[in-house]
Amino acid sequence: MTGHLAVVGLGPGDARFLTAEAEDALASAQALYGYAPYLDRVAARAGQSRHASENREEPTRAAAALRHATQGARVAIVSGGDPGVFAMAAAICETIETGPESWRALDLTIVPGITAMLAVAARIGAPLGHDFCALSLSDNLKPWELIERRLDAAAGAGFVLALYNPVSRTRRWQLGSALERLRRHLPASTPVVFGRAVGRPDERVSVVMLEAADAAQADMATLVIVGSRETRVIDRTGRGPLVYTPRAAAEVSA
Repeated sequence: MTGHLAVVGLGPGDARFLTAEAEDALASAQALYGYAPYLDRVAARAGQSRHASENREEPTRAAAALRHATQGARVAIVSGGDPGVFAMAAAICETIETGPESWRALDLTIVPGITAMLAVAARIGAPLGHDFCALSLSDNLKPWELIERRLDAAAGAGFVLALYNPVSRTRRWQLGSALERLRRHLPASTPVVFGRAVGRPDERVSVVMLEAADAAQADMATLVIVGSRETRVIDRTGRGPLVYTPRAAAEVSA
């Protein structure tokens, strides 16, 4: 019997953001693998085994799920947000590339989900309405000097930036350093959006200007969006502000 592995994006948290395809993949799986807090978001089903692991155990988790699937089982491995954005889909592909031939022959499905930058952007308006890029501030898998070069290039070229993994228990200084670096390229009045746990009960979204942006406003559940020179804020009486980036951009002078 041929097994199957589905890499499933759970979206930002609340069940209403889970796609029908993702729900079907979870319901049909005989075994679930994932980072423990993500597995906690998935309803328990009779006869379905659950294999939780810690956050930094992606290669081990991927290999375990692949081995299980090659035994003929239907396996799902879960990711928060979208599995292809700084998440488990890349870890699975990398593990398949370096693993046995049987893993390459496995039936594999990547099931997309709503990633954090889209969920935060939708809450606040349309900050990603023009060209943008996503950048992880984690230097666990790449040198900080490379992150600095990418921050310089993106801000200098006029991209809105979606900053994933801004801080963690062991990485407290990176976001502050990134914000300070961006101040070299962008006006003090550039909008910065801090979106925490969007789609969950403890959701919190705030907008500040770059000059006042403080890394202490972020934690492990936060996605940060830094606007470009074109990004605007619309104040609304009795309502929260709208942040958007116009679809048209001015010509860049040489």
